[in-house]
Amino acid sequence: MLHLLEKPLEAARPSRRSFLKMSAGALGGLMLALRMPGVARAASNAGDFAQPFVHIRPDNKVIVLIKHLDKGQGTASGLATLVADELDADAAQIETDFAPANVDLYKNLAFGVQGTGGSTAIANSFLQYRTAGAAAKTMLVAAAADEWNVPAAEVTVSRGVVSHASGKSATFGELAGLAAGQEVPAEPALKKPEDWIYIGKSFARVDVPAKSSGAVGLYGMDHHADNMLVAVLARPPKFGAVPTSFDDAEARKIKGVVDVVSVPSGVAVLATSTWPAINARGLLEVTWDEAAAESRGTAEMAEELAAMTSEKGLPVPGGEGDADGALAKAANVIEVDYAFPFLAHAPMEPLDITVLYDGETATFWTGSQFQTIDQMVTAGVLGLTPDKIAINTTWAGGSFGRRAQPDSHYFAEAALIAKARLDAGNPPQPIKVVWTREDDIKGGYYRPMVAHKARVGFDEDGNVLGWQHRIATKSIMKGTSFEQFMVKGGVDATSVEGIGELPYNMPAFQAEVHNAETAVPVLWWRSVGHTHTGYVAETMMDRLAKQAGEDPLAFRLKHIKHDRLAGVLKLAAEKAGWDKPLPEGRYRGIAAVESFGSFVAEVAEISFREDGTVKVEKVTCAIDCGIPVNPDNIRAQMEGGIGYGLGAVLRNEITLTDGIVDQENFDTYLPIRMTDMPEIDVHIVPSEEAPSGAGEPGTPPIGPAVANAIAAAKDIWITDLPLSKHDLA
Repeated sequence: MLHLLEKPLEAARPSRRSFLKMSAGALGGLMLALRMPGVARAASNAGDFAQPFVHIRPDNKVIVLIKHLDKGQGTASGLATLVADELDADAAQIETDFAPANVDLYKNLAFGVQGTGGSTAIANSFLQYRTAGAAAKTMLVAAAADEWNVPAAEVTVSRGVVSHASGKSATFGELAGLAAGQEVPAEPALKKPEDWIYIGKSFARVDVPAKSSGAVGLYGMDHHADNMLVAVLARPPKFGAVPTSFDDAEARKIKGVVDVVSVPSGVAVLATSTWPAINARGLLEVTWDEAAAESRGTAEMAEELAAMTSEKGLPVPGGEGDADGALAKAANVIEVDYAFPFLAHAPMEPLDITVLYDGETATFWTGSQFQTIDQMVTAGVLGLTPDKIAINTTWAGGSFGRRAQPDSHYFAEAALIAKARLDAGNPPQPIKVVWTREDDIKGGYYRPMVAHKARVGFDEDGNVLGWQHRIATKSIMKGTSFEQFMVKGGVDATSVEGIGELPYNMPAFQAEVHNAETAVPVLWWRSVGHTHTGYVAETMMDRLAKQAGEDPLAFRLKHIKHDRLAGVLKLAAEKAGWDKPLPEGRYRGIAAVESFGSFVAEVAEISFREDGTVKVEKVTCAIDCGIPVNPDNIRAQMEGGIGYGLGAVLRNEITLTDGIVDQENFDTYLPIRMTDMPEIDVHIVPSEEAPSGAGEPGTPPIGPAVANAIAAAKDIWITDLPLSKHDLA
């Protein structure tokens, strides 16, 4: 959900030699970690090696340390796949654990900080984790060769067993201690694709057993510690308001309530468990200063955004030709206004975090998505250095961008509560800060509200002469630590991605953007700007195809810039039977979006229920994401992304009345239902290109594909979402 570099994979990929300066060591096992300069051989003490990528234990378990947060997207399984394949391990011996917060060892090679987002996890780690597995295998082989007094070239490895033709064999665990003393290879040989065992052939999800059994302590919400307090906050009803005073007399009467403290974001009630904390919060009487608060409703905000698109904005790089001049001489101009609402992330696990602060160090337990930023922010809040902040990353029950916070606000909130307790003379004790579902839905950090205006001019024969495009939205990056990377000339790349450089050839095209202001906090949401730019671009392409009297697929292919985007369009259309007639009452729409380095096309097949609402019957999806490391997981991500995007298109919106959010829970912010889910048929393009994103690219095409199918059925164009506003959902 983040793009710190325009071409992160190419820009950040290290050479094997520069990366693989590793050292090894273990207490009875083998560990691989980044090596400090000048260290030639593995040390004998595991403490010398801060954080390993691969740990082989004497019990023959292979622990793969995962530097990225896995919030359900399968990152841990993907990285385990890479190590297991190069190591020639048996799948059953592979386990995973999350790496601690350590930017020197575990930075995202695309970002420069430890963090997960932008569908970069596999892309930036592909060589890194393969190399770690290959190095471990080389050292195991060398250890066996020394022990058996045979040439290393005669030693083989298969399914976790090291063997020699003489009949000698040993498990990884039996050789781990000996292997720890071997020279770390500077550039271990990597397998050729034809020799891969797991890569491209799928690897069992490492999280399924624990999640299926309801394992205790898996998620941050599950974390429990002795003597732990639970905190919930009364937050301001309007964004931008701050507490000025509060009366906690009634709240303190609730059994189990231990304390009430004020922090900048609200008033926290601390209790021995969650329920008394929530009950007591409801009894607080808080006075809020709303001088800087947002007091408008979304209707007024939408009007302001729409008005902005009628004025010239900041030029977006990537345009071509003179769009204004082309429209001035056009025989016909169509002008289309689009409106997109605020959207909540609404993961199944709301935010939660546990902190233990003793005045000198702080330890956190949560599904941290930006460990480096979380360390830096909390260090600043507590007056410590980042090395005094420990983060234990847990599995997360979804995120969709919600946990990837430039301001680390929920970390800062927890730190401030713990500090307030300690400053008041209380002994250090664990405090878990819990957000309820209502806190999460009403708590902000939404996908921004956005307005678009597209103006396209045609000649007398219906040929496109030029396209002028304007966007108005609040910048996600402006005012954050990422502004220097992501905002150029006032243009936030996340506001315009996907439309700044249209994937179709036009005689003239120019995009512009306006940066709106509101106290409503915004954040990237699964696939970020592509969620709205993809919708506009792909529904406009169907409009232009109709104006030209051409088939939507043929029109796209005639104008398309990228062969790989054309490839997924053709594949999705072929598998969906685009050239074959549909049964009566069925209609189809197509859309294709490039995002996060991947190319996805989707064909939506719809029908209409008796009440006139839309039923999406089937979605045929084609994805080109480079080398498909784990095909089963890619299919799952496409299915999940389609469902997530479809839920938003059907019914989701966050609205405000006089600055107060109207929605509270899943009864008013409706998630997709099982009855809404279509049949989904996913096809993965075979590729030798470097791996690219899969967690997000499935989401952008579903909205325009459904909208184009509705247009094919009823000749109506949905330009403001969700569909429920038009009695279609």
